[in-house]
Amino acid sequence: MFVATKIGFVVNPIAGMGGRVALKGTDGTEARDEAVRRGAVAWSPGRARRALKALLAKRLDLDILTCSDEMGELLLDEEGFQPEVVCHAAPETTAEDTKRAARAFLERGADLLLFCGGDGTAKDIVEVVDSRVPIVGIPAGVKMHSSVFAVRPEEAADLVESYVRTGKTRDAEVMDIDENDFRRGISNPRLFALALVPDDERHLQASKSAFQSLTASDEAEELAVYVVETMKSGVLYIIGPGSTTQAIAMEMAQDKTPLGVDAYLDRELVAQDLSENDILAQIRRHPEAVIIVTPIGAQGFIFGRGNQQISSEVIREVGLENIIVVATPTKLNGTATLRVDTGDSALDVSLRKPLKILTGYRRRKLVGVV
Repeated sequence: MFVATKIGFVVNPIAGMGGRVALKGTDGTEARDEAVRRGAVAWSPGRARRALKALLAKRLDLDILTCSDEMGELLLDEEGFQPEVVCHAAPETTAEDTKRAARAFLERGADLLLFCGGDGTAKDIVEVVDSRVPIVGIPAGVKMHSSVFAVRPEEAADLVESYVRTGKTRDAEVMDIDENDFRRGISNPRLFALALVPDDERHLQASKSAFQSLTASDEAEELAVYVVETMKSGVLYIIGPGSTTQAIAMEMAQDKTPLGVDAYLDRELVAQDLSENDILAQIRRHPEAVIIVTPIGAQGFIFGRGNQQISSEVIREVGLENIIVVATPTKLNGTATLRVDTGDSALDVSLRKPLKILTGYRRRKLVGVV
């Protein structure tokens, strides 16, 4: 039986900070500084902590290599691991720190690299390790197009265990996307590289893919007509990103931020490209509110990928009964399961139940959420 014993662990401490403040990423020092200016708080340490707790519970006999301070050492110490620090992070971390950590892990003979971040972090790591050792991502970024990430943080521990027990791997896509284009509403991910991951499809997310069909636009238009017809006067509609939700805005003859969250009242745009705090402020002004979201890409996430602005606090304020999930039949055909990962475990449990998805004019389909 194959047994891997040495794991490299690194955290990108700024990954995901831009999500709730509507920055759509924090690649580069300028984006990080802007996120801080907008009041962003660290997101990735909490995600990494969830994965570490699950990993510790598995009682695997592992040697953990890590980077100093907030890039791994502090979290590992707090969760009861005894890591060996093999590289030291700069006071303000950059992509070079991640790459330096990956090189150090390889030099010390790591069997697998476990990292916490987003697509940018995955790209930095695979640039160093190529396909020499498998990698596992703890999902914490805003842009989550790559298929090297666990479905949820806790499932990263399952992926580690799978590789430790079997040693089986397969190729997975690491995608690259230009953040500046992304902020302008242009999402055009391209393949950057193939990485090795544990061969365990159950716990790995799929890569995001575009949905194209001869009838998809007609389906979205039909769905949008019904949504707009049933909108209530005086109700605030918080509408998440996606091509299907964009069709709803077009039916109202209003603008829509393609990759952002916008708010509408009486079929008029009242606020655009909102952060979490912006949404909460709108809800205070208009307590009667509805959230409209669509599954993001082939992964099927309705919350927790690409729409982190619609946070657990926002969802609780609006109420689970006031969530509308829309998806065209074409999209659902390629999305076997819907998923949630809000960062609030109790809320996720409440959301994980069969859900009636609006698929067209007066048409709904019951779909499971996990």
